Amino acid sequence: MGNNILIKIKRFFQNKNTVTIICVLAGILVLYIGYNWRVGSATEPISIPYAKNTLSSRHTITREDIGYVEVASTVLEKMPNIIRNSAQLIGKEVIYGNTIQMNSFFYNEDITDAEKNIENYAYEIPEGYSPIHLDVDFHSTYGNAMYPGNYIDLWFSDADESGRLIYGKFIKSFQILDVVDSDGNSVFETNAESRTPDSLIFAVSDDMRLLIEAAMQVGELVPVPRNKTYSANPGATEVASMYLQNYVLSNAVIISENSTQNATLGEGETNE
Repeated sequence: MGNNILIKIKRFFQNKNTVTIICVLAGILVLYIGYNWRVGSATEPISIPYAKNTLSSRHTITREDIGYVEVASTVLEKMPNIIRNSAQLIGKEVIYGNTIQMNSFFYNEDITDAEKNIENYAYEIPEGYSPIHLDVDFHSTYGNAMYPGNYIDLWFSDADESGRLIYGKFIKSFQILDVVDSDGNSVFETNAESRTPDSLIFAVSDDMRLLIEAAMQVGELVPVPRNKTYSANPGATEVASMYLQNYVLSNAVIISENSTQNATLGEGETNE
């Protein structure tokens, strides 16, 4: 009796059709298990910290500032700069000139160590440069949309002797060190009060300073913002139009250092 059962089982598995069906079923089972495992892994929620309150510039982050929300791991793959661990936040400061809005996630570019945080634009002026300011208002900053660290272009505007408008890009890739109000307070230092922009602060070399100040006397400099990519990959700060540079220099007169006579910039002369 037992031998008959074994013979039947052996014949059953030796049947090609039976083996094919078993292999197909096994393959389907493996695919099903694998698919469910991948879907489960991809959609598995991860707890991510977020700001429970609006955090202003230079605010030191504490546990009380942090909430947590679950986010699918597939979503996080598209957000490589997001901070996933509160240990990376506590004791850090909101970067100068920035504000983290309530219910926003934290990103690496939002925070820094306290000792590295910029307290004043003067700390960012390199050797051989000096600060220069450009008068602005709420409208010329595109609704207060120009921030410290942004790279922008300066355009020049004037009317020639015949009354024709002269307008074009004058200097490209200028970094904003700070945006201040009429009292010299940084517009973005805190969100405790609304501040109206009055000046953009830049750092310039002596040669560039001379050209810019001459341009501000001859005509008008207009700040023009660019996008994030422009600021993330800045080019050299340089004159964008030789025509405009020559126009400014031909209409400006300066007194050189240690000079007793005037020299016209357009002629490229100096009197020592």
